[in-house]
Amino acid sequence: MNIAIVNKGRVEIRKDNGILIRSFGRDAVCANFNADQSLIGVVNTKGKVELYKESGIMIRSFGNGDAVNATWMGKDIAVQIKSGKTEIRSETGLLRRTI
Repeated sequence: MNIAIVNKGRVEIRKDNGILIRSFGRDAVCANFNADQSLIGVVNTKGKVELYKESGIMIRSFGNGDAVNATWMGKDIAVQIKSGKTEIRSETGLLRRTI
């Protein structure tokens, strides 16, 4: 199993023993793998959520620029925003609901 960490604004994919596999992106605040480790959700310093493949290729970015954290909930992404609310979004970025 691999882990995603943020180091000086770059996302690093590491094996569970710490060996670096690859790094990518810039200005990252947090990064999380989905359940099957095929996608990585990253929040950048501009408050946007970016979706990357495990290979480091960016698929899309979405959000209003007010995201502070993002975590996976099955196939959806729970995005915490500055106001304290949580947006549930699909992998395509479609807003499903706000909690």
